[in-house]
Amino acid sequence: MSFIRSVVLGCGSYLPERALTNAELSTMVETSDEWIVQRTGIRSRHIAAKGELTSDLGTAAAVAALADAGLSIGSIDMIIVATSTPDDTFPSTAVTVQKKLGMEHGAAFDLQAVCSGFVFALATADAYIRASQAKHVLVIGAETFSRILDWTDRTTCVLFGDGAGAVVLGASVQDGTREDRGVLTTHLRSDGRHREKLYVDGGPSSTGTVGHVRMEGREVFKHAVGMITDVIEDAFSATGYSAEDVDWFVPHQANIRIIDGSAKKLGIASEKVVRTVADHGNTSAASIPLALSVAREDGRIKRGDLVLLEAMGGGFTWGSALLRW
Repeated sequence: MSFIRSVVLGCGSYLPERALTNAELSTMVETSDEWIVQRTGIRSRHIAAKGELTSDLGTAAAVAALADAGLSIGSIDMIIVATSTPDDTFPSTAVTVQKKLGMEHGAAFDLQAVCSGFVFALATADAYIRASQAKHVLVIGAETFSRILDWTDRTTCVLFGDGAGAVVLGASVQDGTREDRGVLTTHLRSDGRHREKLYVDGGPSSTGTVGHVRMEGREVFKHAVGMITDVIEDAFSATGYSAEDVDWFVPHQANIRIIDGSAKKLGIASEKVVRTVADHGNTSAASIPLALSVAREDGRIKRGDLVLLEAMGGGFTWGSALLRW
């Protein structure tokens, strides 16, 4: 029996030129390299230049992903941009990326699930492909979180960075077994009762301002590992795979303690974990595709590898995806 799967045909990424180190941050706010590294694992993060927009980052990552896939923009049916930091209230950042790529057909839209955005966007693209509503979908995670940070709040400004990552998903007829290439299963969750633990204190309808990131760090940490492992266990149940079968674990790059704590609880060997948080910081919806791109470029992720993705973000939202590269 044939089955349509969404296969990753290419991936790409983009980071702004400027790297902001912990040492430089310590001159801006009361903190230190030791304090930041000990609590988060972050040593540096990239900051978008003045005038450099989320759509610019996303477009650059998309161009790289298309080149990696060996496809032109004319082959793409849909663009989904996961972001919490759009260029404008409207139109969507996705249609701006669409314009910058020279695409005059198909559909483009944004998806907002904060740090879980890329997993949510991947699941959405997979649904369109499996329903034969699209053959090729460009899935982008792009953020300029530096624009919504309170640079006097050391509990948040040290955590986040800017960047973008993208993948091209393509329809592929497979056998319909767990040995197939492509997205095997996705699991998404949200619980709005936790809104106050991680949110932005502004918006068009509430304050008429952009606002800043506010976070109850201990509360987020307390919930993160349990929520993450919940949706990963769902992925294992759906496919019959286990932690031992995973070749690469690519988690949202929020905090090294959450990353390592999740891997340990799940029984995933440390050497199978892709970590980019030290150099990128938390790039929200961009963190997973950025990490995928790094691990692909350095030769770790290879065709046929079983790759596990997970993320958790404000809302709370959280989700997992299990795919064969």
